[in-house]
Amino acid sequence: MALPPEFHDIAKRVNNWGRWGEADEIGTLNLITDEVVRDAAATIRSGRRIPLAVPLQQDGVQTGVIPGRVNPLHTMVAVNLEMFGPDTVATSDDAVTMGLQAGTHWDGLTHVSHSGRIYNGRPAGSVTAHGRAAFSGIDKARHIVSRGVLLDVARARGLDRLPDGHAVTPEDLEAAEALARTTVRSGDIALVRTGQIRRYLAGEKEAYAFPSPGLSLRTPEWFHARDVAAVANDTLTFEIFPPEIENLWLPVHALDLVEMGMQQGQNWNLEGLSEACAEEGRYTFLLSATPEPFVGGAGSPVAPVAVL
Repeated sequence: MALPPEFHDIAKRVNNWGRWGEADEIGTLNLITDEVVRDAAATIRSGRRIPLAVPLQQDGVQTGVIPGRVNPLHTMVAVNLEMFGPDTVATSDDAVTMGLQAGTHWDGLTHVSHSGRIYNGRPAGSVTAHGRAAFSGIDKARHIVSRGVLLDVARARGLDRLPDGHAVTPEDLEAAEALARTTVRSGDIALVRTGQIRRYLAGEKEAYAFPSPGLSLRTPEWFHARDVAAVANDTLTFEIFPPEIENLWLPVHALDLVEMGMQQGQNWNLEGLSEACAEEGRYTFLLSATPEPFVGGAGSPVAPVAVL
């Protein structure tokens, strides 16, 4: 299905191409200024640290539906090896093969394209099999540390988990803002909790993947209006799946990554953070979530930590 006029209308309204210059490769991460980081550090009160990543393991979130996105295959390549001779210090080493977006991860700005273009109007052909991403590789996101805001949509709606077919709307996000007693502002990283990852944590891998609640086609404009630096959630597909418009696949990806230049995160475990924020009565924190610097990567695993 060709991208409909509705998509192109939204694309025009959220487009950031050229906003930070023709050479820009990091998009909305430009909004994380020194002042934003100083303000983020000031949110720390208790020093409580909440890890947000799922374990990297062979029985991970991937089910084989997405070609090539394999769960981690972890192999020991040396076990107590006395490399320098008998009775010397012994070492153990290991190696891993995995899809860079197999677990908790960031989508880089080159993860999707549409109409032959990636972020900032560059040609989609600049991503090649051997050269990888010539522009906007995940390595360009050298430090992602900012104020995080948990938009606990499920809790705001009085639910442990949103229903399968729930498309998260701007009204949902505003209900979560009201619960948090805060306003999402420029440079923030928004973490949207649907509760969907509870299914994976319960061992329901197939049900976790599909069908899934997720962000609706209306949310990119909401994030654009607030100058959000990045958005992550607790689902496999980020946006509602199956899609709101029949046969219109991954339109939110295209709007966020290509038009806005805004990184997306998926498979984030927000359950512990939800409990901690509810206990402490606050939903803002310092968030450290720098991706691994794979040169030319279209995405990267990340082990985010929220510090309350």
